[in-house]
Amino acid sequence: MDPFSSAVDLASAIRSRELSPVEVTEAYLARIDRHDPAVNAFVRCHRATVRARAEEAERAVLDGRRLPPLHGVPIPLKEMTQVEGEPATYCSLGIGDAPREVTEPVVTRLLDAGLIPMGRTNSPEMGMLTDTDNRRFGQTRNPWNTAHSPGGSSGGAAAAVAAGMAPVAHANDGGGSIRMPSSACGLVGLKPSRGRVPQLAAAWEHSTVEGAITRYVRDTAALLDAMSVPDRLAMYQAPPPARPFSDEVGRDAGRLRIGLLTSAPTGLPVEPECVAAAEHTAHLLESLGHRVEGVAPRFFSEEAFGGYARTVLDASLWAVPFDRPDLAAPHLRHRRERAEGRHSGHYTRAVALLQRESREVVAQWERDFDVLLTPTMACAPPEAGRVLKEADGDPEGPRVTETQMISFTSICNVTGLPAISLPTYRSAAGLPVGSQLIAGPWDEAVLIRLASALEEAEDWTARRPAGFSGPTS
Repeated sequence: MDPFSSAVDLASAIRSRELSPVEVTEAYLARIDRHDPAVNAFVRCHRATVRARAEEAERAVLDGRRLPPLHGVPIPLKEMTQVEGEPATYCSLGIGDAPREVTEPVVTRLLDAGLIPMGRTNSPEMGMLTDTDNRRFGQTRNPWNTAHSPGGSSGGAAAAVAAGMAPVAHANDGGGSIRMPSSACGLVGLKPSRGRVPQLAAAWEHSTVEGAITRYVRDTAALLDAMSVPDRLAMYQAPPPARPFSDEVGRDAGRLRIGLLTSAPTGLPVEPECVAAAEHTAHLLESLGHRVEGVAPRFFSEEAFGGYARTVLDASLWAVPFDRPDLAAPHLRHRRERAEGRHSGHYTRAVALLQRESREVVAQWERDFDVLLTPTMACAPPEAGRVLKEADGDPEGPRVTETQMISFTSICNVTGLPAISLPTYRSAAGLPVGSQLIAGPWDEAVLIRLASALEEAEDWTARRPAGFSGPTS
């Protein structure tokens, strides 16, 4: 079995009995044993439970039961996610191992699709950094070069897929946490629209979303179909798509107006290789018949974005039910203390400004361009440990590396727009550098059409990090 296979293809092989769920699961468990000591993508993997679920999935195949679309395929869950009866430590020393009493809706939907939960992946503490590094579980390493970061906050998820320890991985995104790790690890990362995938609570003033990290666009689409089953109990949800997202793979996107932006909305410098990555993708899109032109969109004012980065995120962190808040990392304690200096009126004013300005930002889609193309990050994957060191060393400071990493991604979370990072480029040092496509409201379909066309043109699915490439390596 090729551990870098598509999840859709693995499910098909299981359904036709070419592979068994037990064989697939054992292959990935063996790779975790072999490779994770150097990568540290997983914080937990209860092998007995995983094997029991694989055996039950195999019985369902042998009994001729009706099988869900992704039956028998393993998927790791991010440690930021609650599952009834299991711990969810949010990778913090300040949160204990008590089992949770609820299961997040996204997990229920993944189970309903037939996927087998396979352990928990690492994250920065509380998901609040752009590198996957914390004092509880340590630093996750980028399989392309273990001296570098896999990004964050879904860095454990991305590292697991990049190293062939899982075919796909659950992830979530509050400022770029799906797209940044996908860029750093040479993978596909779709941030769905606000309200597309149900959540118990939409954190960070409705900026967080659930999703997945994959290698193949068809897996991205299949997982989005599985995760976005509507929830009649949700306060709001995105409009239903015209057809299943899987049907968008290979569908003609038409001739689109694609705006190219290579200067960072934050005003920080963009490394030349990140510009080159976006320009390379622009040339590919032009070769596919689209019109690509440079644009200078309007984004959020400094007051509005500062209100999000400080007032909203600080308050959200203050509300976290830590068991031992004194054990949180210094940069998190700083945020909690800063939140106590603001009252609810400050929060309300900040949110109102974000909502007003968001209307002006989103209006540019369809009016000025159909899709916006940017680098995913303004820097290549940084050295492991740099982001946490900057954050804890000067929590009030500029934190340049972290801000470079979110320069192009965070606007999508505040506006709720869907966006995807695609691995169309590598740096001179051999590190992946992604490009981001941002679509208009609720239009994941156009992103999947464009991504599948680019995948065919570029064929990133055949790229493997050295030392992880073969089934037995």
